[in-house]
Amino acid sequence: MPRMFRVLAFWTFIFAVMALAGGLIPMALLFFGNTAIFLTVSYLNLSERTYIYIFGAYLTLFFVGFTYYSAFMMPPGGAQ
Repeated sequence: MPRMFRVLAFWTFIFAVMALAGGLIPMALLFFGNTAIFLTVSYLNLSERTYIYIFGAYLTLFFVGFTYYSAFMMPPGGAQ
């Protein structure tokens, strides 16, 4: 399971670099933060169950945050 968190860190790092190359600085910073969190968690040597709980909490927070942003903060139709 720690390896899967390192894989997640790798892919979030790739997305962060692509966002940085595209000039999307806030998105790049979010993904660099995700990379740091995933790398930190992967080296904690926790039990399988704890890794699953951490991942479930991460997904829950992401889904709640994304739903809130897309429903209440994003302009309708994506217009600025």
